[in-house]
Amino acid sequence: MRDKIREMTLAAMLFAMALVLSAAEGMLPVPIPIPGVKYGLSNIVIMYCLLLLGGGYAGSLVLLKGLFACMGKGLVAGALSLSGGFLSLAVMLLLKKLGKDRCSYVLLSVAGAVSHNLGQMLMITLLYSNLFLWAYFPVLLLSGVIMGILTAVLLKYLMPFLKRFGWIRERHEKNEDS
Repeated sequence: MRDKIREMTLAAMLFAMALVLSAAEGMLPVPIPIPGVKYGLSNIVIMYCLLLLGGGYAGSLVLLKGLFACMGKGLVAGALSLSGGFLSLAVMLLLKKLGKDRCSYVLLSVAGAVSHNLGQMLMITLLYSNLFLWAYFPVLLLSGVIMGILTAVLLKYLMPFLKRFGWIRERHEKNEDS
């Protein structure tokens, strides 16, 4: 029971961190101002949650982030957040399962970022029936790779800090070397 309460408390703190990082990300200038390109800093929190607490908690964070996007930015933003977030999580879960928890942070992050962009493009296509937007997908694909690498590096450097606070269980320490 104590571990369950600790996990739920950690998940709540991670959700708060994801919201703060999403808000902060909106204030950071992107070196090349291209519409739709973002750093994806809150995805660090989703990956951390996936690695530490598992897919259920990570899925809850994706859902809550999507609902907050819907309330704060509108239905389209919420739909984009949910479609990208859940496809990204599904791909990372699949890679994690296939790799038997030995996937590198870079692989998980890049695959997650690219599939997030793909999920959003699929949702835009559904909402607006505009196939011409797919001409923009190579730009999002490239930005997904670049930003995925960036978030993986940040996660790798944050893990030892989080470990000092006892937030990393023994079973996840092997991922630190990835």
